[in-house]
Amino acid sequence: SSMSLRPICFLFLFRTSSSLLQGKIERSIHLAKTTRRNMGINTQSESQRTNYDTVGKKGEYTRHDSKHRQKASDGDEDALLPAEAGRYHLHISLACPWANGILAALYLKGLEDVISYSTVHPTWGKTKPDDPKDEHRGWVYRSPGDEPLANGFGYGSFVCDDALIPDTITNAKTVRQVYNDCGDDVGPYTTPLLYDKKASRIVSNESMDILPMINSKFNHLAKNPDVNLYPDDEELAKELEELNATLIYPKINNGVYRCGFATSQQAYDIAVSELFEALEIVETKLSKQRYLGGDKFTWLDLRLFETLIRFDPVYITYFKANKKRIADYPNLLAFCRDIYSMEDIKRTVNMDHIKMHYFTSHPKLNPYGIIPAYDGPDLTAPHDRLNF
Repeated sequence: SSMSLRPICFLFLFRTSSSLLQGKIERSIHLAKTTRRNMGINTQSESQRTNYDTVGKKGEYTRHDSKHRQKASDGDEDALLPAEAGRYHLHISLACPWANGILAALYLKGLEDVISYSTVHPTWGKTKPDDPKDEHRGWVYRSPGDEPLANGFGYGSFVCDDALIPDTITNAKTVRQVYNDCGDDVGPYTTPLLYDKKASRIVSNESMDILPMINSKFNHLAKNPDVNLYPDDEELAKELEELNATLIYPKINNGVYRCGFATSQQAYDIAVSELFEALEIVETKLSKQRYLGGDKFTWLDLRLFETLIRFDPVYITYFKANKKRIADYPNLLAFCRDIYSMEDIKRTVNMDHIKMHYFTSHPKLNPYGIIPAYDGPDLTAPHDRLNF
C-alpha cells in the first residue's frame, strides 16, 4: 500500500540526499585544497613548493627563507664560482619585484652581455602538465606568439607577448624543472634564480645575495663599473641595512604580501597598520632628502621602488592595502618618478606583466582572472627632486 511505501521512500530519499551532500562536501574539500595550491598555499601533507604557502596559526603570512645561497668570486679563476663572462644565467619574472630589481641592476651595471637571462610568462601555469595528479602551478616559459594561457580555474586568455624570452640554456619549460634538474624537488621554485651554466647548478635564489654580486663581483667585465649601489661609507651602509631590516623589508616589501595572504582579520589588521605606518615614516624621510641614504641612489631605493610602482595598480586592490594610494603621498610618488626616469630602470618596468601575474596567478583571490584597468599614476611626469 502507499502507507507501507512511505518509510521505504523516505529512507531512499534520505540516503540519496545524504549521498549528494557527502559528494558536495568531498568536492568542496577537493576544491579548497586545489584553490589553496593554485594560490600557493599547500595543505600540510603536501610539499611546500611556492613562496606563498606558509600561514601561521593566527593566519599570518610568513615567507620562506631562500635555501640556495652560494656566491660568485670576482675575477678569481681558481674560485669555486669565478665571475666570468658567459658562465651565468638569470631566470627572471618581470612581474616579481625581487627578480625585476635584479634585472634593473644588471642593466645599471652594463652586464646584460656578460650574464644572460630568460623571462617567464607572468601567469602561473602547470609545472608538470603531463602529470594529472600534480596540480602545482608556478613560473612557466613560453615564446612570443604561443597560445595564450588561462588561469588555474580555466578562465581568461593571457597573451604570450614579445617580452617573453624562453630558457635556451637548459631548455627548461618551467622554473621548477631547473630546480628539479639541480636536485631540488621541494621548492619553493622562485625567481630570481642565478644558474651556473658550466657546472649545471643553482648558485642562488636569494635576491639579497644576487644583487651585491652583480654590483661588485663582475666589475672587471661591466660597461659601468663605477656604478655602485652599495655605499663605501660604513656608517651609511649600516644605516641602510638597519632601515631595511626594521622597516623597508618587513613592513613594506613583504608587508604588502602579509596583507594580501593573511587568512585572518587579526593578521591582516596588524599587517596593514604596520604597512601604512611605515609608508608615513618613509614619506617624511623623503620630504627632506632625495633618496633613503641621502643624495646617493642605492640598492635600498631600488628595492623600495619595485614595491611602490606595483602598489596602486595592484596592491591597493588585490592585497587590500587600501588605506591610501602612493599617489596620495607626494614625496613617495615623486621618488618613484625620479627613479623611473633612469633609462636602465625604466626599460625593465613592464606593467602588463606586473598586473597580469598578480590578477591571474592566484585564482582563489580572483577566480575569473579579470585584470583591472588602472595602471597607477603617471611615472613619466616631472619629479622635481633635483633640488635636494
